[in-house]
Amino acid sequence: MLGADEIDYRNSPPLESAALNALFAASWPDHAERDFQPILRRSLAYICAYAQADLVGFVNIAWDGGVHAFLLDPTVQPSWRRRGLGRALVLRAAHAARERGAHWLHVDYEPHLDGFYRSCGFAPTLAGLIRL
Repeated sequence: MLGADEIDYRNSPPLESAALNALFAASWPDHAERDFQPILRRSLAYICAYAQADLVGFVNIAWDGGVHAFLLDPTVQPSWRRRGLGRALVLRAAHAARERGAHWLHVDYEPHLDGFYRSCGFAPTLAGLIRL
């Protein structure tokens, strides 16, 4: 079995929806297949983690066209969790967003993930939400 140090991280590589759907289906029980290409085309960047040829991690960076970027869909294949891939993906996403001119990186998360996101450098803030 490969170790986390043998993961190949790629910034916005060519990515088929089928590979992303397979990762999301393994990671999120309620995932419904979709065409990710329209989303990826509008992203500021996205980071993929590969173990050999297998996609084992992903995070998307959306943006407002200005200085605000948004961390979305951080996903690690279940058999690769608790090895540092999630944190590595988030840190690489922050670096990519900074390189592309973002000044702020926002993330929404559930309370049980507070420690994880703090370890990535995020500070909690108040935010508002409306279900549409």
